[in-house]
Amino acid sequence: MFTLPKLPYEMNALEPYISKNTIEFHYLKHHQSYVDNLNKLITGTEFESMPLEEIIKETAGKAQYTPIFNNAAQAWNHAFFWKSMTKNGGGEPKNQLLADIVADFGSFENFKTEFKNAAVSQFGSGWAWLVRNHEGKLSVLKTANADNPLVYGLHPLITVDVWEHAYYLDYQNRRADFVEAFLNHLVNWHNL
Repeated sequence: MFTLPKLPYEMNALEPYISKNTIEFHYLKHHQSYVDNLNKLITGTEFESMPLEEIIKETAGKAQYTPIFNNAAQAWNHAFFWKSMTKNGGGEPKNQLLADIVADFGSFENFKTEFKNAAVSQFGSGWAWLVRNHEGKLSVLKTANADNPLVYGLHPLITVDVWEHAYYLDYQNRRADFVEAFLNHLVNWHNL
């Protein structure tokens, strides 16, 4: 059975860019419900003992498993989102990743523009991702609802959640401002 993973920081650590109130609702209500629902759905099935990533890959695109996929992928996506942020984050990465970004996007500013455009233009709920393919090339991907790069054989590096519950209490309808705050002040390049 899956449990809600511990946040990598205190609930108020991302203020003023994401409030403690938003984190409490997002983490304790939304993320917890995906974990709880997944556990209910997989009890007594062949998925019960599988790792989360394997459940996602095994259920993706199979209509009979849509509820399992949605909850498994959202549990995974949210855990990855929390790790994609850190207190005093943002700015440029300080390692080989910056060189890779410049090589694949032309400049760090081009990457930021493409990432922000993907996040802002995602119609409805979803995610924007920086991903690496099997050849090592970086790209930006946007996915709807629970979809994620794992089902396409891509390696995600960072993600921003653009479901309204991720930002609405702090930014209302200003998704672009939320994504800008994520890139400038929150994104965690340290673990990459």
